[in-house]
Amino acid sequence: MEARLNLFGSPVTAKALKHLASASKAIISDSTVPSATQHLVMLRASQINGCGFCTDMHTKDAAHEGETPVRLNLVAAWREAKVFTDAERAALELTEQGTRIADAAGGVPDEVWRNAAKHYDDDQLAALVSLIALINAANRFNLLVQQPAGDYQPGQFG
Repeated sequence: MEARLNLFGSPVTAKALKHLASASKAIISDSTVPSATQHLVMLRASQINGCGFCTDMHTKDAAHEGETPVRLNLVAAWREAKVFTDAERAALELTEQGTRIADAAGGVPDEVWRNAAKHYDDDQLAALVSLIALINAANRFNLLVQQPAGDYQPGQFG
């Protein structure tokens, strides 16, 4: 399988992806949201969207940073799993609702937001919202061009 389009071969998409990556890195490095939570958020949105490339990338990056196989394998079934903290659960719920925003008239329910606000301050909520929006954008880039999955190496994009 080959991608329909080389995203890095086009000056327009290469520039857009560079800015997307820069925004993501700023959130990842400057946010006080735990790194493990950030990985879970990016992985869960990618799973929901069916983005194999991003699912591969975020699973491998999380494992490279010490995330356990059990937790990675249970992200898709986080509601039934006992391995996530209440704060992680709140972030995963916010991720699901923010990713499936078109499925719910009115967007993310107040209850979901209030639950996330119990565990994260305003700066952390801003980081989570930004991260959810950015990973959804990355998923769409990859899904539109059918970017193949499986070859990603941790840290490949710096």
